[in-house]
Amino acid sequence: MPASAGTGPKIGLTIDRNANTIRLVRELPAPPPAIFDAWTQPEQVSVWWDPTGKRLSECVIDLRLGGSFRFVSCDHPEMPFGGVYRKIERPGYLEFEAMAATGRVVFEISGQGTRMTVEIVCASPEHLEQYLKMGVDTGTAKTLDNLVAYIAQRSDAAARV
Repeated sequence: MPASAGTGPKIGLTIDRNANTIRLVRELPAPPPAIFDAWTQPEQVSVWWDPTGKRLSECVIDLRLGGSFRFVSCDHPEMPFGGVYRKIERPGYLEFEAMAATGRVVFEISGQGTRMTVEIVCASPEHLEQYLKMGVDTGTAKTLDNLVAYIAQRSDAAARV
């Protein structure tokens, strides 16, 4: 059962049925430009994107308005994830269309790091329910947890230098 605001074990995950939106929030120990780069540079995305924690077998990013991206996992090469960038405002905002939904990623300064809010906006209540049945909420939560771990590891390594 998907978590909703204030319930369930998934910290930072809200299902907003009124807005047909899945919203996830994470705090990361790096400034917004570093998190933006982690979302937009293939050599970084390929490390953390797959919910299983495995490296992507293919990661192509054409970071420009109307440019596309394509991510392919090792476990499911027959099901690539791809989309088109609709808005790019480095280092604070990304918007893209993928799988008939709109993805929005906001990067805001928070203390010594970044608060990242990811929204997946579905076209209808039925579309949202389809996404929830497919596990998009839990898969995206795992992916973002991978990103948090990736950034923390990079921050730790930089601090040791």
